[in-house]
Amino acid sequence: MQNVIERTQRLLELLGHDEEPFGVHYTDAKPADGFGPKPGEIFTRDREAAGQIDWHKAFANEFSCLLGNVWLARRKKRAAWISHESCGCMGGGFYSGMYRPYLETNICYVTTGIPGTPMEGEHYLPDHPSMRAFMDDTMPPEAPAKYCVLKPLHQFDGDEEPLVVAFFVRPEALNGLFSLACYATGNHNAVASPFSAGCGALIAWPLVYQQRGEERAVIGGFDLSARKFMKTDEMSFAAPLPMYRKMLDAMEHSALTRHTWQGVRKKVAKSMRAWGETTAD
Repeated sequence: MQNVIERTQRLLELLGHDEEPFGVHYTDAKPADGFGPKPGEIFTRDREAAGQIDWHKAFANEFSCLLGNVWLARRKKRAAWISHESCGCMGGGFYSGMYRPYLETNICYVTTGIPGTPMEGEHYLPDHPSMRAFMDDTMPPEAPAKYCVLKPLHQFDGDEEPLVVAFFVRPEALNGLFSLACYATGNHNAVASPFSAGCGALIAWPLVYQQRGEERAVIGGFDLSARKFMKTDEMSFAAPLPMYRKMLDAMEHSALTRHTWQGVRKKVAKSMRAWGETTAD
């Protein structure tokens, strides 16, 4: 893993990007220093059907967005985490594999709401059938340990490895990652951007594609509800570790070392200056 961490610094140099990616992994040990939800409602289909979930508490008092905790972790260079007992969001729990099947309430919440209740719905998909099709399609592997943890890549040590490596980048640096992914895999369909929650693009979709035997990275950041936890103009790019290793192997003879990229890289620095951030040049 140390080799991956060291070569990632070279990739960041080539991209002109100054933020280390995060790794996604599962562990039974709660991070000692990080950001996550407080213990609260436990989401299961059985508890939902029995009317045992206090939705007012779940949506108001206990709500904690996984992307919001990742945002804090990025700023403080710490870990963000979620578990079944400390979930904070029914969507985040599902997309991180903490429970299955999905909840009927989530079907209503993302679409048209529940008539006669305060839940008006997000209207991100038009109806329940389209939302069910999405949830069935994006169902991630079941969590292999108690906690799903996202943390800076350099914090992985020993035999610990991430399942997914996730970058937060603006379009020019994203352009470089996209190009490298296609080059490293020899596949023009190596990058996808499916409908997704913000956390689903970091966790569920990369693992779902890998489970299907499809070598594919995922561009995210299109979740309207999660945009407040990302920088202006910023998107996410997440790749399963085996694919990411291929990208590192290919970077020195990819377009990132050719003259065309150098022109694009200048725009990376220009973008950082425009937002008052430290440039990599």
